[in-house]
Amino acid sequence: MTGSTHTGSTTFTRLGRAGLVAMTALALVGCGHKSRPKADLAASKITTIGVNSYLWRASLEALSFMPLVQTDSNGGVIVTDWYTNPNNPGERMKLTVTILDQDLRADALRIAASRQISQSGTWVDAPVQAATIQKLEDVILTKARDLRRSGV
Repeated sequence: MTGSTHTGSTTFTRLGRAGLVAMTALALVGCGHKSRPKADLAASKITTIGVNSYLWRASLEALSFMPLVQTDSNGGVIVTDWYTNPNNPGERMKLTVTILDQDLRADALRIAASRQISQSGTWVDAPVQAATIQKLEDVILTKARDLRRSGV
C-alpha cells in the first residue's frame, strides 16, 4: 500500500488476497480476549464414553496381553481374539468384557469366556472354570478402584 492515495475498493484491489487475509486476522485478534468459562475447562476433563471410564481403562489394561478384535467404548464392549499362552500351547482363550453401567460397581461388569483345547491338531471347546472368570473380574475391579483413588 505504499504511496497509495486510493480509498475504498481500489485499496483492497491493490492489497491482494494475502493483504486482506492479514487485515482480517488482525481485526479478529481483538475479538478473542474473553476468558473461557470455567465450565469449559472442567468439561474437557470429563470422559465422553458411555460407560464407567475406570472400568473401561482397567479392562483394557487387564486384557492388554491379548489381541483385541473389537472395542466399543460407547457400548462398553471389548472382544478379544483367541489367545494362546506360550507356556501352555494346547489351550487357548477368548474373552468378551461388557461394562453395563456408568457407576463403578461389581455388577456393572460382565465377562464371558470361551476356552478350547487342542486334540489331535483340532481345537475343541472346553469348559471354563468359574474361578477363572471370577479372578479376572477381581483383577479388573481392583485396577478400576486403584485408578479412581489415584484420580488418573
